[in-house]
Amino acid sequence: MDEILEILEKDGCATAQDIAKMLKKKPENIKQAIKKYEKEGVILGYKAMINKELIKDAGSRVRALIEVNITPQKDLGFEKIAERIYSFPEVTSCYLISGTYDLLLIVEGKDLHSVAGFVSEKLAPLENIRGTATHFLLKKYKEDGVVLKHREENKRIAISY
Repeated sequence: MDEILEILEKDGCATAQDIAKMLKKKPENIKQAIKKYEKEGVILGYKAMINKELIKDAGSRVRALIEVNITPQKDLGFEKIAERIYSFPEVTSCYLISGTYDLLLIVEGKDLHSVAGFVSEKLAPLENIRGTATHFLLKKYKEDGVVLKHREENKRIAISY
């Protein structure tokens, strides 16, 4: 992968000037390369990685990994079914995978019941869906190569008599 892309993948806030200094190139050349990558769809956007455990928000959402077994459609394979599934607003990511299951979904809901409802009312009844397995995310330790710091537990000193 191009060095510019590697830098932006690790730090989406890096400016063309920052990247030019790191690579010992002219900032204008870096700006042109970035614009080209954006125009070609290589760079799709820039995103902040947020550790939601550190935000005091009562409205936090539940995430689940859902493995899906599907019967591919003749002459279309997995594409049309995957497109239909990832069109649901609850689905934040959709991957074609190898192994026992065909698709891996990351789904968000306001609580366990809403995710369960999505699976039972929207996903499972779809034509060509043969089965699902749902795994709720309990805690994230590392995401996209970044170790997430967690809120310090209240460390109380043990009292003995």
